[in-house]
Amino acid sequence: MSALSVRHLTVEFATRAGAARAVNDVSFDLEPGERLGLVGESGSGKTTTALSLLRLIRPPGRLVAGEILIAGQDIAAAGPEALRRMRAARIALVPQGAMNALNPVLTCAAQFEDLFAAHNAQGGRARIAALLTSVGLDPAVADRYPHQLSGGMKQRVCIALAIALRPAVIVADEPTSALDVIVQKQVLKTLIAVQRDLGAAVVLVGHDMGLMAQFAHRIGVMYAGRLVELGPVREIFADPRHPYTRMLIDSLPGFCERGVFKGIPGLPPSLLSPPPGCPFAPRCPRAEPRCAVEVPETRVLGPGHEVRCHVA
Repeated sequence: MSALSVRHLTVEFATRAGAARAVNDVSFDLEPGERLGLVGESGSGKTTTALSLLRLIRPPGRLVAGEILIAGQDIAAAGPEALRRMRAARIALVPQGAMNALNPVLTCAAQFEDLFAAHNAQGGRARIAALLTSVGLDPAVADRYPHQLSGGMKQRVCIALAIALRPAVIVADEPTSALDVIVQKQVLKTLIAVQRDLGAAVVLVGHDMGLMAQFAHRIGVMYAGRLVELGPVREIFADPRHPYTRMLIDSLPGFCERGVFKGIPGLPPSLLSPPPGCPFAPRCPRAEPRCAVEVPETRVLGPGHEVRCHVA
């Protein structure tokens, strides 16, 4: 059984000008122990997708369609009490801003105890010390306040909180975005180590394709709320099939030869009034006449590799 199964996930945000569809018919499966990276430009829908998995979208946003299945239970249809029990216990979040996620007036130990109490779970100093040790921190960190910790230490505390109840799925929303490159690598190594120990599946949101290449087993590329390509990381980098995926990879700087940075011309489409046909067509160097009028369907290219593109 899949650790996580997402079917036709759709999220909209109500505005005065109408509904903006931030996530549009996204579907994927995640196996136990698998790491999936979600990438794309700002506004592509990757963070909204990730937060939707825990039902953390706040008004005016709302989940309008889809299923989010963990062990056969649909988070999308769960009531408030069932949802509270599932969060942290079955699916947990490693947030983007650790300083904003941690309570500044409570010690780290108190925040662990709050989590244990909310789920009637076994806690205690020994359990907290073991969790901190598992993410490479000294147990003495338990008695410190968040402002007494470095950025990397705060992010490790957030990882320890996320794994405290041994969830089946961990959602990490750009957990290294505010850290320098050395600490980024350390934090990702920590996340991989605890994920392997739990056998949990991980959804990692990020912009850095290079970082994803080191972390993920599969990569999902999002554009204008749609999952336009999904495949094994080696296949995605060796032979990207969607033009947008190719352009994202080509924008990475290289060490082998000097050259001019390649950006992606144009801007993402409006989510309030997206263009007809393929949303990437106005920016696509390979667009054909039908791309401007016909929305591409998902095509399976091989085991675990699919794409939404007419010319792939």
